[in-house]
Amino acid sequence: MNRPVLQKFALISVWCGVFAFVAYFGWQSYAKVRAHAAMAEAANKFIAALNAEQKAKATKGFDDTNREDWHFIPRDRQGLPLKQMTEAQRQLAHALLQTGVSAYGYKKVNDILSLEPVLRVMEGPDRRFPRDETLYYVTVFGTPGAKDRWGWRWEGHHMSLNFTVVKGELIASVPLMFGSNPAEVRQGDRKGFRALANEEDKGRALITALDEKQRATAIYDAKAPGDILNMPEVKDAKVLAPAGIAYSALTKPQQAMLVAIVDEYLNRTSDEQAKLRRERLNKAGWNNVTFAWAGGVNKGDLHYYRVQGATFLIEYDNTQNNGNHIHSAWRDFNGDFGRDLIREHYQATPHKAEAAAPAKSENAAQPAK
Repeated sequence: MNRPVLQKFALISVWCGVFAFVAYFGWQSYAKVRAHAAMAEAANKFIAALNAEQKAKATKGFDDTNREDWHFIPRDRQGLPLKQMTEAQRQLAHALLQTGVSAYGYKKVNDILSLEPVLRVMEGPDRRFPRDETLYYVTVFGTPGAKDRWGWRWEGHHMSLNFTVVKGELIASVPLMFGSNPAEVRQGDRKGFRALANEEDKGRALITALDEKQRATAIYDAKAPGDILNMPEVKDAKVLAPAGIAYSALTKPQQAMLVAIVDEYLNRTSDEQAKLRRERLNKAGWNNVTFAWAGGVNKGDLHYYRVQGATFLIEYDNTQNNGNHIHSAWRDFNGDFGRDLIREHYQATPHKAEAAAPAKSENAAQPAK
């Protein structure tokens, strides 16, 4: 083979190697940058469409304490509600939302919103916080696209979506909460509709697939707790007491079922974010991930389950309204609101002390759910 041909093959080999390196190591960085750019663009378009009064409600400093004052119950909230937006502004608010969730997650959001009119009929209008699909609030914290840090929230009854961006690429998507009341519509034209059917069914499928010995290990209490244990009032998600059955103690088919439960929650977020989080989970290893159950295992029984790993906690509870009211959430230990990313950023980058303390939150005491 002559020299020019050898050189050509050598060059091709080098470029193949470069491409493989970039594909393997560069995808994550590219995905983070792409997701951040889409979020920043959507947030800026939303803000630009607001008048001065609306903008004052919808935007806050990144260090405002309201950024971490999240909840999923009907209550007084800061931010700009859909109710006070024009149709064009609502479309921009939804466009921002769609940068943080997958098409699958976006459908769940709309399914949850669609239950507010159902509740309004069931409960009547005479409530302090009426059931209203337009009482979902959008807030942007900091300057979208900033090289330092910024974030945003979409929140209302049975929904809290919180996103934090650090260094223009690292995105945190927790806390992330979806709820459903009723879990199953039992009257009217939508009878049988279940907004969070997979969360319930996949959990029950795993617990009922266990043999007697495995189930005795997985069920840590015959009575389910009244709600998820790491409620929003728990600022830093707590590692819960060891309980349940470990991934390593499951058969291959059962392991696949546990992975499917985790995927159900991961797939709420954008495809890029879900892939990055899934890779982080795989890197940490699954053997010590546990599945714990409390309550009955038959449909209609009050029940609760959680999946806990080294860095994360998934909780699901269906005990209110006689087992027809779901709360489910993903929390990160030390990672909610991007705390781990912000900590890394400040350790790596010198920053001046904040000129002033963050403003205090204005939210009132919490009403009943």
